[in-house]
Amino acid sequence: MLNRLQPPPTHPLTQLVLPTPTVSHLPNGARLHVLAHDAQPVLRLQVVLPAGKRQEPQPSLAQLVARMLTEGTTTRSAREIADTVAFYGASLDCEAGPDRATLTLYCLARHLPALLPLVAEVLAAPAFPEDELRQTQQRMSQNMRVERQKTSYRATEEFNRQLFGAGSAYGRPFDEASFSQLTADELRAFHATAYAPAGAEIFLSGDVAGHAAEVAAVLGQWQPAPGPEAAPAAPAAALPTAPTGLVTVPVEGSIQASLRVGRRWPALTETQTPELLLLIKILGGYFGSRLMRNIREDKGFTYGIHASAVAREEAMALVIGTDVNGESAAATRHEIAHELTRLQTEPLGDDELETVKNYTLGKLLGETTTVFEQADRYRYVVLQGLRSDYYAELVRRTQAATAAELQELARTYLNPADMLTVVAGGAVGEAA
Repeated sequence: MLNRLQPPPTHPLTQLVLPTPTVSHLPNGARLHVLAHDAQPVLRLQVVLPAGKRQEPQPSLAQLVARMLTEGTTTRSAREIADTVAFYGASLDCEAGPDRATLTLYCLARHLPALLPLVAEVLAAPAFPEDELRQTQQRMSQNMRVERQKTSYRATEEFNRQLFGAGSAYGRPFDEASFSQLTADELRAFHATAYAPAGAEIFLSGDVAGHAAEVAAVLGQWQPAPGPEAAPAAPAAALPTAPTGLVTVPVEGSIQASLRVGRRWPALTETQTPELLLLIKILGGYFGSRLMRNIREDKGFTYGIHASAVAREEAMALVIGTDVNGESAAATRHEIAHELTRLQTEPLGDDELETVKNYTLGKLLGETTTVFEQADRYRYVVLQGLRSDYYAELVRRTQAATAAELQELARTYLNPADMLTVVAGGAVGEAA
């Protein structure tokens, strides 16, 4: 008879096996990665291009080009594009990040043949019409003004500027004046250079049976758009030398303070990555973490505080972030430093280490249950240039990590004196 008072037995995760995609090279130089799973009749098509902030010759050009792709092509207006996507119950958008731009289509599998020509046209033949361009610039500028009223945005912006340098793609702040001067010709030039198929990684996942060959045929004919060659991106600026100390950012009228504490971090390709990620998880990567127990549960300074490793293709960062009442900013900084020091000086207990290992591996397993999540993991490996066994090694090394190893890493990487701290908002006197 089933005893409902007794929980079922649990077993540690010893391996994580992800499906192996099929990879093919298209005639135009793009690579197609196919991950098939027919549990649901839906699919996702993503086209990822080296067209992010790192490649742009003018600030914010990459994001504007990405947003304008669906605002009209040489044969379809923005309204026609939106109506077609809506008619098929699909989703189509493009966003540019620090390193790359990504065009994403979600749709029912049976509608892909009707939508695929639209995807190809949006990629290859955007028109960048003047009216839509001005409206998009105005919307983006207005949104940015709203964001810059938030202490959280201001803290993150200044933290990145200090950590990576204002001249780098990762640290360059938004410049509304130069953004408003961008022209359609500049967008066309950047598109002709950056949206070339030879640099594209195409990820097709979901119920793709019978559609992979069609995607290869249609997107294999995609050719670079004609247009003037864009000015080259500015040479990558040298990163500042390990910035540390306290930077305050006044935010008029704010009684809340947003804190960002961190430093540059070893690349994901480093051999100690699994242990370093586990160390961050212990510090602030889950609800039972050191920072949450101290600063939320014990002190009551915040609703949440989190530590994470932010991965970019040419730089990594450890970021601790929280929002507190301005009067608590100084005390919060003190408690963060206290928890960093504890990890350096006090060995982890067996129970805490086992708990965080189980949480880390359980969360990893839970985030690979759908085909789109599996595709996300695979795409991460491809774009970050990681080994194919990255996740298998992550599981193995996480299970094997010892308290002594983690304490030694904390002594190397979690010295409070090596941290950069940015406090935006609140009373500056309290933050100092």
